[in-house]
Amino acid sequence: MLFPVGADANHASLNGYLENLRTQRKLSAHTLDSYRRDLAELAAFVEALPGKPGVGAVNHFQIRKFASQLHAKGLNPRSIARKLSAWRGFYEWLAEHETLAANPVDGVKAPKRSKPLPKALSADDAVRLVSEHNPAKDSHSPSQLCNRAMFELLYSSGLRVSELTALDVRYAKDGDHESAGWVDFDAAEVIVTGKGSKQRRVPVGKPALEALASWMAVRGALLKSDSHPLFLTERGTRMSPRVVQTRLKAHARALGIPADVHPHVLRHSFASHVLQSSGDLRAVQEMLGHASIAATQIYTSLDFQRLAQVYDAAHPRAKKANSGK
Repeated sequence: MLFPVGADANHASLNGYLENLRTQRKLSAHTLDSYRRDLAELAAFVEALPGKPGVGAVNHFQIRKFASQLHAKGLNPRSIARKLSAWRGFYEWLAEHETLAANPVDGVKAPKRSKPLPKALSADDAVRLVSEHNPAKDSHSPSQLCNRAMFELLYSSGLRVSELTALDVRYAKDGDHESAGWVDFDAAEVIVTGKGSKQRRVPVGKPALEALASWMAVRGALLKSDSHPLFLTERGTRMSPRVVQTRLKAHARALGIPADVHPHVLRHSFASHVLQSSGDLRAVQEMLGHASIAATQIYTSLDFQRLAQVYDAAHPRAKKANSGK
């Protein structure tokens, strides 16, 4: 038995269910122990109710209240969902052995899991990252000029790293190859093919255009057989997303930027900073290539977070409240 043996009807029911899980469903000892802990919480909650109605007499509203109490105590939604699942299974089993008005857990849902906000650099760190060269490297070497052009373009236009590495020097269609993206230097735009094979045009800022021009002046030194790719590795092959990730992380570390920097951080930074300056959610959606405005709205949370930090740092009442903690 997994609960104390005695006259307690709650323990008898819970033991019966756990024994069923052990013998019929053949659950492991570790999984059974997890069920036992979740059911023990249910038993403790029921025993604390006025009149001690017993597990079989608990109703939907009492279970929902208990789930709310767990959430208020800071238990994460995933754990609450697991407990509700264990309790729901118990009541389904109990209904086969005694008369229940209904399964009290049916319709009770765990709180929605909060989506973590995307990480974005401050404007100062983002500009440092894309504009400063690695002090330990030759800033005029082809690989460093390539890095500078890639990083500037990522931040300038909010590209996905896969979109960046798919860029060609210009549009081309020959044999099996057709360009998925390229830079229109005259229009100061980059044309990319994003998710769902949707093509979009995004403006390219002057610093990025200048970095691209510097890279193009030395690109020929790395060029091998394939003349299409805009960005090349030191072996002359098309740049891969993995190489971009490795180079960007090493560059951030060399500059002492205290963040886990990867290409998508520059995309998040682009979106956050443009939205902070313009407030134009639809324009940011279009530039990012989001199919739904809901995907772009998360950056309004980042903007509010920044405003809240400014408020806490600057408002006299906020300062006073914080000092009293």
